Amino acid sequence: MQEATLEQAIKLGLTEQEFHEIIKVLGRTPNFTETAMYSVMWSEHCSYKNSIKWGKVLAKAGEENAGLIDIGDGWACSFKIESHNHPSAIEPFQGAATGVGGIHRDIFTMGARPIAALNSLRFGNINDDKTRHLMRGVVKGIGHYGNCFGVPTVGGEVYFEDCYHTNPLVNAMSVGVVKVGKTISATSHGVGNAVFIVGSDTGKDGIGGASFASADITEDSAKDLPAVQVGDPFQEKKLLEACMELVETDAVIGMQDMGAAGITCSTSEMSAKGEHGMIIHLDKVPTRQKNMHAWEMLLSESQERMLIVVKKGHEKTVTDIFDKWDIHCEQIGEVTADKMLRFYMHDELVAEVPAASLVLGGGAPVYEREYTEPAYFKERDRFEIQQIDIPSDLKQIAHQIVSLPNIASKRWVYEQYDSMVGTANTSTNKPSDAAVVWVRGSRKGIACTVDCNSRYVHADPYVGGMIAVSEAARNIVCSGAVPAAITNCLNFGNPYNPEVYYQFVYALKGMSDACRKFDTPVTGGNVSFYNQAPEGPVYPTPTIGMVGMIEEITESMGLAFQQEGDHLFMIGQSRNDIGSSEYLHKICGVELSPAPYFNLDEEKKIHDLVYQLIRNKTIQSAHDVSEGGLFTTLLESAMAGSLGFEIETHTEIRKDAFLFGESQSRVVVSVAPNQLQAFLSMTEGHSCEKLGQVHAKHIRIDGEDWGAMQAWKTTYDEAITLKLQEQ
Repeated sequence: MQEATLEQAIKLGLTEQEFHEIIKVLGRTPNFTETAMYSVMWSEHCSYKNSIKWGKVLAKAGEENAGLIDIGDGWACSFKIESHNHPSAIEPFQGAATGVGGIHRDIFTMGARPIAALNSLRFGNINDDKTRHLMRGVVKGIGHYGNCFGVPTVGGEVYFEDCYHTNPLVNAMSVGVVKVGKTISATSHGVGNAVFIVGSDTGKDGIGGASFASADITEDSAKDLPAVQVGDPFQEKKLLEACMELVETDAVIGMQDMGAAGITCSTSEMSAKGEHGMIIHLDKVPTRQKNMHAWEMLLSESQERMLIVVKKGHEKTVTDIFDKWDIHCEQIGEVTADKMLRFYMHDELVAEVPAASLVLGGGAPVYEREYTEPAYFKERDRFEIQQIDIPSDLKQIAHQIVSLPNIASKRWVYEQYDSMVGTANTSTNKPSDAAVVWVRGSRKGIACTVDCNSRYVHADPYVGGMIAVSEAARNIVCSGAVPAAITNCLNFGNPYNPEVYYQFVYALKGMSDACRKFDTPVTGGNVSFYNQAPEGPVYPTPTIGMVGMIEEITESMGLAFQQEGDHLFMIGQSRNDIGSSEYLHKICGVELSPAPYFNLDEEKKIHDLVYQLIRNKTIQSAHDVSEGGLFTTLLESAMAGSLGFEIETHTEIRKDAFLFGESQSRVVVSVAPNQLQAFLSMTEGHSCEKLGQVHAKHIRIDGEDWGAMQAWKTTYDEAITLKLQEQ
């Protein structure tokens, strides 16, 4: 085995210090194949070497770390969110499609059946041709894979900010259910047990994808196109059903998806977890191209592949299942006792490394990066609300806000997703702050959401991190569920930039404090660094995926107004605050301002009150106040119910702040006249403001007719669709 050189190691993404550390671990200089293996496993994407220290702070917010929560009646819920940002920036269709495929595999390799998908997407300016190209490709890729695979896409979010022009964010979430006791771990043990590779052939697509995801995006990144994987949702559907059948047997020791770093990752992580080793014969791996090199096979990220460790004597049980589903199932090795990974090609030893030395928590390096308060905070702190004159025509301002890409209907996006596909579950499909899906075989519902306002996090990483978790919990509560747990996808710029690392550290501190307040353990997460272009990093975007439980799914709560004459109240308090709002940023043109008002204790009290109002059937609808402020919240509830509204503003609050400010900890509810006294009794002693009433077809504010609802609905529905129809 010819020794690798330092120059080769650096080209593969390792530092000089890391190369010398590998020499120390092995007691010799690694060959090129071994160096390539370390380059992907010690990349940021696989090792979290620049984030794991602070990630542990977040993980301490809860004791659940297995990616599973018990939802009662013998059921468990598995859920996870991950990024596919860099591949989507280069090849949006396949980048997004394989992100969806990969996250579903993470769920069903645990033995859980995926029942719902969500996504969080960030793009640049929608007026830009490149943005529209990326958006069309990403949405088409998500829709194609999810619809063909047969799991409904039930929720998500889409934002547009200039900072995402070069580096869009594509975060995909999967939610699955499994009977308690039927889960499979990603482990390996038992000397002599067989190691199988199952699924698609191994090709050259995706080689070096983990390293590619651990570098900044530049104009030359298109040359890295081979790093983007290619997916086949129909193959994955067969793989899912075969794995579900396999779960019912007693044949499996462990199973893991081959995602980032492919065979290298799955063999090393499973072996390290089980404290055993493996002998792998690479020439037995089914390949898509002839004469593939060992390092290509070890680094390939071809999709729809699994590594399975099978109990000795049960090999035929496994092969029969995969033969039935017409899926490759080849034994490529066996488990050994000595904790070493040995890879052979035609009986020639091509790589020999300790399994633990490759993985997080074993030999992978852990770094503490310097961080400093961002210089732009000084400009942020100079903002005062008095700098902004109250517009004379607030109706016209409202029309502009409703047309903003971050506010306007995302109908063009979600109509390309099938929210009812599949037979494993049914979504309620009722407009609500969180999607609610049924756990088949029970009366339970799982509420799920993805949330993050990255401009808030940019303005104040600590407060913005708390708000991200809090908004997710607020959405869960407004749907009638109890927040249960979170997963997260932490999208940030280059960690070697001290200001970016400050954003990362303080966002995690904020998230951790909020998770403790809501008692929502962190079941897993994903860190995506290097999301930036030559002109600078993206906004810090810690996307929160949260699930909650509804014991009786028929008691879920929607956001739509129900009938004319219902009373409108806001749980919470109006404030003279327009900080970091869409109104201030997009309409007034103020780039930097403080995060909106937020108080964690107030937030928790509002959640508890809203949940009790829903349980007691005291309210008709619930919808949280977020982007666009109170006016947008009212408009969305009115449109969902094909109704209108009439309200009075508060004289002590600036009218623009009252209507368009985004201060947090507020929920709009509608109350039927026959429930008014019960409502007033339950809200006594709480912050609660009377707004007005549900109207039949119009909007009236302070007695002024703001027009028919149909005109507002047309503006809201068409803003993005018309932009995307432009060539």
